[in-house]
Amino acid sequence: MSAGAAALPSSAPHPDELPAVVTRLFKGVLYREADEKLWQALGELSSHVQDYVSVLGLELFLDEAEGYAFLRSRDDADGALPRLVPRRQLTFNVSLLLALLRARLAEFDQRNDETRLVMTEEQLRDMLSVFLPESSNEARIMDQLATTIKKVVELGFLRRMRGDGRGQGDEYEVVRIIKAFVDAQWLEEFDARLADYRAALADGTANGKDGDGS
Repeated sequence: MSAGAAALPSSAPHPDELPAVVTRLFKGVLYREADEKLWQALGELSSHVQDYVSVLGLELFLDEAEGYAFLRSRDDADGALPRLVPRRQLTFNVSLLLALLRARLAEFDQRNDETRLVMTEEQLRDMLSVFLPESSNEARIMDQLATTIKKVVELGFLRRMRGDGRGQGDEYEVVRIIKAFVDAQWLEEFDARLADYRAALADGTANGKDGDGS
């Protein structure tokens, strides 16, 4: 250290940790509960991370209260930059389950002080099945529901609880990051699709053609 240089306070950012933080974010969502040390580094280096990824057309989404962070593409009206974070095309059933989970989480937050919303697979199936067209092929309906739940797990909005031999293997935690993706605008657009879908159901023209695996 040169003469006269002040020592960095313990809370000062540590740029040497920037590569590890950025690399982790490029791999996916960073949760505080999964890596406290890296989460703390992100908190200290968030402005550096933002500057670093902005040249790639990305921005940092950091929710301190909920404890997660991820990278997403910035709005690019001109379409000049290729997307590093691809858009995902969701089936109607997956979109429907996401909307229902978001609504259930909002209701849960209003009525509880707890932070973890846990639902059984049966509750998920019951919540979703009331919107599906009637069918005499129960096996096909069950297969559709299982496929939809599995896809939402893969997307990271449901987390399967580890079984402990007492039946918890059928339980799922609704991951709170869903609040960042299913916002008011998303719900408004989905409500329009849902209205069309219900009209099609009433006409008997919606036969699960937009469902998973169909």
